[in-house]
Amino acid sequence: MKELIIDSYYIAWRELKKYFRQKTRMIVTVIQPFLWLVLMGNAMSGLTSNPMAAQFLGTGNYLTFMTPGIILMTVMFTSIFSGTTVVWDRRFGYLDKLLAAPIKRGAIPFGKMFAAAVQGLLQAVIIIIVAILFGVKFQSGFLGILMILLIATLLAFILAGFSLALSVRIKTIETLMAVINLFMMPLMFASNALFPVNVMPKWLQAIAKVNPVTYAIVPMRDLTVKGWTQNVWVYTLIILIIDIIVMVWTNRVFKNATAE
Repeated sequence: MKELIIDSYYIAWRELKKYFRQKTRMIVTVIQPFLWLVLMGNAMSGLTSNPMAAQFLGTGNYLTFMTPGIILMTVMFTSIFSGTTVVWDRRFGYLDKLLAAPIKRGAIPFGKMFAAAVQGLLQAVIIIIVAILFGVKFQSGFLGILMILLIATLLAFILAGFSLALSVRIKTIETLMAVINLFMMPLMFASNALFPVNVMPKWLQAIAKVNPVTYAIVPMRDLTVKGWTQNVWVYTLIILIIDIIVMVWTNRVFKNATAE
């Protein structure tokens, strides 16, 4: 276990070094969450002027309702493309060296998953700061904000692991991007990230109930709008279980992986 942690650390550190060296990418990382919050959060701010709409949303401030969704969407876009790093490593021959190196195979996906989670966490912090400046009040307080960041990190691990497992089988960047985009839109729109589940059609509600994004957004929204509820602990536990399943699956995929 100690060797796995150390090996994962160095893999993650390599990914983060590449990230921090790309100045343009870092600037986009800072600007993108701000744009999501300003444009999407305010575009439908008049929706809550309707008492019925405000009742469905659970708050009279649409920006408050949207903030957890924007955090999840930003983390999703950051982490679900983690698999592209494996495709590039394969193309430049670095994956071959990693697979032949005397390190734990599981350190490759775990390190990359951790790096993706750190990048998503950075954006989530920016969103929360901007949201507070725009008047969003987190009913669960500072500890609730930390819990929101933890849940976002757990979701980042799930999505990054899924993407990395796909990248082992998919050899080209174009095909991987197409497959990821195929999954990303349903994950986002078939959840309650943008709209409450109870206003969706019955068939879409059924999909939303098995969507892992829904299990992340429910506790995050409760922490933002309502405070500490039972859903926070139940849904976070479910996300944690999904995390473990995805990590075991991704580890198994990489153990059988080849560079070709």
